Amino acid sequence: MKKNLPVGISSFENLIIGNYIYVDKTQYIYNLAQGFNKIFLSRPRRFGKSLLVDTIHCLFEGKKELFEGLYIYDKWNWNQKFPVIKIDFVGGEYTNAELLINKLSSILSENYNYHDISYSQKLDIPNDFHRLIHELVRKYQKKVVILIDEYDKPIIDAIVNSEVAKTNREILKGFYSVIKGNDVHLQFAFLTGVTKFSKASIFSGLNHLNDITLTKGYANLCGYTHEELLFYFKEYLEDVKIEEVKKWYNGYCWDVEKPKVYNPFDILLFFKNDCKFKNYWFESGTPTFLIHLLQDREYYLPDLENLSTDETLLSTFDINEIPIEALLWQTGYLTIKNQISDYGTILYQLTYPNFEVEHSLNQSLFRYFVNNARFPVGNLVYDTLLSLDHSEMNKLEKVFKTLFSSISYSYSQHVKNYEGFYGSVVYAFLKGIGLECISEDHTNIGRIDLTLKIKRKIYIFEFKLVQYNEKPLEQIKRNRYYEKYQNQGNEIYLVGMILDPENKNLIAFEWEKI
Repeated sequence: MKKNLPVGISSFENLIIGNYIYVDKTQYIYNLAQGFNKIFLSRPRRFGKSLLVDTIHCLFEGKKELFEGLYIYDKWNWNQKFPVIKIDFVGGEYTNAELLINKLSSILSENYNYHDISYSQKLDIPNDFHRLIHELVRKYQKKVVILIDEYDKPIIDAIVNSEVAKTNREILKGFYSVIKGNDVHLQFAFLTGVTKFSKASIFSGLNHLNDITLTKGYANLCGYTHEELLFYFKEYLEDVKIEEVKKWYNGYCWDVEKPKVYNPFDILLFFKNDCKFKNYWFESGTPTFLIHLLQDREYYLPDLENLSTDETLLSTFDINEIPIEALLWQTGYLTIKNQISDYGTILYQLTYPNFEVEHSLNQSLFRYFVNNARFPVGNLVYDTLLSLDHSEMNKLEKVFKTLFSSISYSYSQHVKNYEGFYGSVVYAFLKGIGLECISEDHTNIGRIDLTLKIKRKIYIFEFKLVQYNEKPLEQIKRNRYYEKYQNQGNEIYLVGMILDPENKNLIAFEWEKI
């Protein structure tokens, strides 16, 4: 019998009883429970964290019947049951401190009622949390399990308003400090989130947690590996182009020695929508502040393909100073491509996880550049593809002039003398329409600003502002950038663009076929 797709289901019990597909992750959970007792895990939104937390909930409450047939069934001590405090921030509004305090009070009230303990609701949140732990120990004569899902959501949701975010952070800091203060009464604690705030802020009260985000052995704790996709969803894979699915949705990595994973949200909606390729995860809530931050810092977008950083920076996130690398990695817009270990230091090379993110992020960034809902992007895309496909260079020149003339005046004013800005616009546009581009394309002599591959054609682009003496086409030929792609059966076109920061547009478009 074909099992149901667990779209939007984060209750492990409902999933099992309702005959939904469950990708068995209980081996990881078993190993966690044996190896650690206080754990933090960071994964992007909609990556199965809530289902993971609820599965652990059912396990510690001893609901043995739900785990029949799963890895952990004959290994867990079902005679041991523990009281569980579950704190879930997935739902709720956190735009001011009062809303957060009310939410915390509601969460505590639900836990008091769940365990049939009276709750006075004095709104002394840390003290009420402390009392709940002690009441549970007294009632059950057992240590307590604490599970917190999306611990950072009240801060992330308010990040565009730094004062509210800081206030929410301080409230949560006091709340979470209760966990550390009751360490002796805890059997197990597990927190999930998107970000890891620096230890100087919220984590100062939680510095005893084991962060397994990059720990070997838990890279595939959330998400589906390709092997799991083929095994658990085989009835949904008939007539599906599996390599195309892999290109669109696979690619997330937290350990280069382990298989990359799919975002479950993408896969489930892909099957639900008759295997139609769409940007399901990206469209479910890309934060506007991320787009603004990339632009406000005049970030050279092509660098997103090949960032390098260390684990310290990846684990950093604070309200006052948000490193771009940490933000993009923790929120799922970049993933680990390679890991380099030298002289006791681990460096991570980052890149887009898959086509969905690469295409959608650049499309959104280009829309931000334009900031004009009436701009005919569809027409421009058609003209671009046609001119590139047929190498109609006069039409291609018109495409780029239209592209630069569409840039929002208010945005372009403070970056008009920034050469990388124009390269970012072209890059975001071409990536956003799904074309294969290589930025800062290395040769044995130098770096090509942008290489574009389409069918059997190679376009080599160089951008220059008008104040530079050397013309871009001359630089391409002097450095013989084209040699990298010769003898491969490709048509090669060299394209030099000279831009005037005053007019914010092309003043010269030169090209040559090799």
